[in-house]
Amino acid sequence: MKSSTGKILFIGDLNDYCRSYQRYRALIDLGYQIFGLSHTPIPYRPGIDRKPNLFFRIMWRLSLPLDSTGVNKKISEILKKERLDIIWFDKCLVIRPNVLKFIKDSFPKTKLVFSSEDDMYAKHNQTLFYRWSLPYYDIVFTTKIYNLTELKLLGAKKTELFLDAYDEKLHRPMKLSEEEKQRFGADVSFIGWFEKDRAEKMLYLAKKGIKITVWGVGWGNWIERHPNLIIKNQPLYYENYTKAICATKINLCFLRKINRDEITSRSVEIPACGGFMLAERTRRHLELFEDRREAVFFGSNEELLELVKKYLIDIEGRKIIAKAGRKKILKSDCEHKKQLKKMLLIIKNL
Repeated sequence: MKSSTGKILFIGDLNDYCRSYQRYRALIDLGYQIFGLSHTPIPYRPGIDRKPNLFFRIMWRLSLPLDSTGVNKKISEILKKERLDIIWFDKCLVIRPNVLKFIKDSFPKTKLVFSSEDDMYAKHNQTLFYRWSLPYYDIVFTTKIYNLTELKLLGAKKTELFLDAYDEKLHRPMKLSEEEKQRFGADVSFIGWFEKDRAEKMLYLAKKGIKITVWGVGWGNWIERHPNLIIKNQPLYYENYTKAICATKINLCFLRKINRDEITSRSVEIPACGGFMLAERTRRHLELFEDRREAVFFGSNEELLELVKKYLIDIEGRKIIAKAGRKKILKSDCEHKKQLKKMLLIIKNL
């Protein structure tokens, strides 16, 4: 299949557990001619591999990150050989503005695209390179409605919304072996990075007699905080992530407060896996799912506890809601290929 949009250079974190890699692979599956560069070393496993050296961390703290994989130079090398229609930067924060200026001056027909699922108006997600580079991008895609206007204040020329999406190859119901059920099985579980708000919510449940398994990075200080709070303090990659969702009776979906989330990737990945999801009640969650029919939402610790107790014993209710949630998400546009087609059409019509 030959692409009507031509050649695309995709620059993102191409470790195989990343959603950036999922988008990269989806573009290939759609038939586009893709060149890939990873702005993060491969392999790199947060929470497992050794932390970067002190100088690297200092430069990140100064908001002038080191280009550890040399993507700035590699872009120029690829442009010497290929005429690219699109250069796609998937939350690539190490690109120098002078590189983008060179591309604009030398290859004015090449579209420069930036995308990120994070709150890119928040300073903890930015670098100086990113802020200086914003005016050079032809379009900036964001999953945050509030970023649409905020990023223009920082210099973005055009912003568009795209949706948090699942990977149809990865996020699907899986039949588990007895060994996998033992390893990943849980009454209640959460998968994600540490954040104080979600930690305190789960501690509240634990103190009320609910046993919770927590997967993810940054939970070291919470080990043995409470006997009902089972802290694995390790990430789940690729199919292990899906297996844990499939092996859990109630999958908690907390939103990241530091990113002002109203919805997150787990919001679509859990239902796509056929998992029962109990998530925070927000406007965007309610726009996507019907409460108590396709997912279940809570607004307070007390309501969270009440719903956990209810659905731990309501086996049939969990199955019906999980099935309806998967059906809803499969009919939605929250799938990588569907989103990428829409994004590419917008880019083409710029």
